[in-house]
Amino acid sequence: MDTVTTQKGHPKGLYLLFVTEMWERFSYYGMRAIFTLFMVNALMFDKSLSSTIYGNYTGLVYLTPLVGGYIADRYWGNRKSIFIGGIMMAIGQFFMFLAGSFYTEVELATTLMFVGLGFLIFGNGFFKPNISTMVGQLYEEGDKRVDAAFTIFYMGINLGAFIAPLVCGTFGEVYDQEGLIVPAAFKWGFLAACIGMIISVVSFELLKNKYLVSPSGIPVGTKPKKVESTATVSQKMDVKSMLTWGGIALVMFVLFKGVLGFDLIGAFIYTACLIAPASIITDKSLTPVEKQKIWVIFIIAFFVIFFWSAFEQAGASLTFFAQEQTDRRLFNMELPASYFQSINAIAIVIFAPVFAIIWTRLGKVNKEPSSPVKQALGLFLLALGYLIIALGVKDLDPSVKVSMFWLVTLYTVHTFGELCLSPIGLSMVVKLAPVRFASLLMGVWFLSTATANKFAGDLSALYPEEVHMESSLGVDKFAFNGGDSTANNTLANLDSAMVASLSAANQNAVADISLASDKFEKEKDPGFGEKFMSNLFGSSKESKKDSLLAITLVKTADKGVSEFKLKQIVGSNPKFAHAKFLSKDGKMLYILKNSFDKKEKKSSNTLEVWNLEPKKPVFLGMQIKNLYDFFMIFVIMSGLASLTLFLLSKVLLKMMHDVR
Repeated sequence: MDTVTTQKGHPKGLYLLFVTEMWERFSYYGMRAIFTLFMVNALMFDKSLSSTIYGNYTGLVYLTPLVGGYIADRYWGNRKSIFIGGIMMAIGQFFMFLAGSFYTEVELATTLMFVGLGFLIFGNGFFKPNISTMVGQLYEEGDKRVDAAFTIFYMGINLGAFIAPLVCGTFGEVYDQEGLIVPAAFKWGFLAACIGMIISVVSFELLKNKYLVSPSGIPVGTKPKKVESTATVSQKMDVKSMLTWGGIALVMFVLFKGVLGFDLIGAFIYTACLIAPASIITDKSLTPVEKQKIWVIFIIAFFVIFFWSAFEQAGASLTFFAQEQTDRRLFNMELPASYFQSINAIAIVIFAPVFAIIWTRLGKVNKEPSSPVKQALGLFLLALGYLIIALGVKDLDPSVKVSMFWLVTLYTVHTFGELCLSPIGLSMVVKLAPVRFASLLMGVWFLSTATANKFAGDLSALYPEEVHMESSLGVDKFAFNGGDSTANNTLANLDSAMVASLSAANQNAVADISLASDKFEKEKDPGFGEKFMSNLFGSSKESKKDSLLAITLVKTADKGVSEFKLKQIVGSNPKFAHAKFLSKDGKMLYILKNSFDKKEKKSSNTLEVWNLEPKKPVFLGMQIKNLYDFFMIFVIMSGLASLTLFLLSKVLLKMMHDVR
């Protein structure tokens, strides 16, 4: 009776892996949901730098599984790799919590953040490739329940991805009554992600010995047995080939880094993306038919880069857009911007069965599209999603927020594109790859995903900034304890040491402040000082609304900067921002701020210089002046990729030699 039940249902080990993976994905997507928001709103990084860091992180997350999978197969086995990877990721999330706790000390917080990212990247490398491998090991070869098992397993992934932004966003992305983000709250979102990872590891360790067994009762995922290699000498890469490809890789790395100006990680990923496929396709043991099939994998992987680089804007530029330009009010509540990252997961759960039915019915009448055509359709839907939101923001005033309908529609249409493209990728690699190169080509496929994520960060860096912080200078020797007289003294004491400390780019700011100081000293006119201060300094006795003097000044200067950004820059507390004024040309906004540490009983002062007319980014000769230009990049890029792949589909189908 028990045997029959087991055969009809699924082994309990599947549900353990379901829970383990669900909480790990909760940890990953929860942290990702608030990561760029943390950098921009707490550490005060500009969007370009935040996007670059985001791309480096997500790119390496998809690169390290190649190393983790190799170590698991040769030395540790799945169980040990999952445990070590999980522990490393929990440590990484805790460091992110520490970074959020010390966000006011930017250098320390940045160091803690990078340490945390390092643990997350390497931990994911050990965890990700091994957890899904164990699902198949729970069943005998040929068991028809395996497909259903993977469906259940991937539901766990989507469940974790769905609830993560809701939970971590609720705790980590908090706004005050003025609509300003509370930087101190980010740490709680990171802590929630850390707790999720701990639940994943603990549940796996406590129950693995009891439930992770094969149908015959043998534990799965233990230390691998040593297997003698049967590969011939011709199948192994000789020393000469390794040195040759190593030299080519070094030249390409120097080209990417030194000539084209890519960052270190970008140069490494892009070099690997080109060298790995080239070293495989030039192998002399490949037959002409095998080469054609491998070329199909490479061509499809190339187009997949365009898809995921646009799709993965969810954690970067689309999150910026959700926070700054989207009306997030629903039932008298303002939703956190991170909530929108849950749409994709819930849409997959809802529409995946619908697409499965569509493909099945088309297959019965021999009208199901081939794999390349499906992927071309996926790219087209991606372009369509960005076209919808591009039209929604065309000629949009920065102070106007659009309905959340535009983002919800974009994410839903993008999910349709994912359902056309994503499920068939790994299947194609398995079907087309020669057995002796299966692992290497699977690695190339993951490498294309890593490249896409890095490229996504580079593209997000093109997001047009409304304003840009040029510098932030600590001015600890000045005290702000009282009214205008203290402010006057502060202005007069902005000496040559401070001038020298500011960068050359901010000399205009320094000149304005110095001239004002000199004039005050020469005039020695209390009347002048009073008038001067009334234009530059907000009095602590004023109301919050009146204290936002800089907003009034910028609006008067018609700078086209949204009130959201100005409030974010200046703050809403009159006791925090003491000086707010524009440069003579109206391009720079200077803010002298003071904060008081209750524990240390010390005040610290900062002079911030904000550029209200930052230089707009350029992509392939086109200047990105506004959000419409930015979103059209993805429309054009994805649209051209879709059209090209569709035109190549018949040729690719022939090269696949009857593999659909």
